[in-house]
Amino acid sequence: MVFQLVLKGVVTGLILSIMLGPAFFVLLETSIRKGIRAALAFDAGVILSDIVYIVIAYVFIKQVAELSTGEDNALIKFIGGVLFIVYGAITFFKKVGTTKFSKESKTMRNSKDYWVLFVKGLILNLANPLVIFYWFSVMALGKTASSETFTGWDMFFYLSIILITFFSIDVLKIIGAKKLRPFITTSVLKSLNRITGSVLFTFGLVLIVNSVLMWFGYGNYF
Repeated sequence: MVFQLVLKGVVTGLILSIMLGPAFFVLLETSIRKGIRAALAFDAGVILSDIVYIVIAYVFIKQVAELSTGEDNALIKFIGGVLFIVYGAITFFKKVGTTKFSKESKTMRNSKDYWVLFVKGLILNLANPLVIFYWFSVMALGKTASSETFTGWDMFFYLSIILITFFSIDVLKIIGAKKLRPFITTSVLKSLNRITGSVLFTFGLVLIVNSVLMWFGYGNYF
């Protein structure tokens, strides 16, 4: 049973880690521009928001199941979509000074900057209403795929393995992105801002379109 949970958790964690969500692009951008520790601070916020959503999905599992198909889901997606569009637009048009990149290693020595990145990761992931639904799906998968009695401790162990795997892969992404830093120029940073901003903006737009379609009775497409 333990080996089965570990294997299932690792595989699920690997699948989730390669999903190119909005946080993925911001994570790489942070690692390239501000270094490994800054990216880890951002990722810690993302992981904490995942834990918050996991707890909500576990405690209110019946309500989450109903919410996934109800009108409230459309409203949540609409609000999340607006937040992503605003943040995407800010990122897209953010100016990159010629000396900003060279001084980042100094400015990030302030612990306040790390807390800002931590909160940024927390809010960015919390603003994505799909997170709670895919964690709900992951929990449902853990239960249905088990042929034995699946206790609360089994669920805790299963989800812990997923989060550990997820975070470990994120660390590898961060280190890999950091290796590219010597080759980064101001023009590359501008392009990175535009790519990240476009991804966030598009994701928010898709959420809003989906919410509008749900309100008009065309169903939930993701």
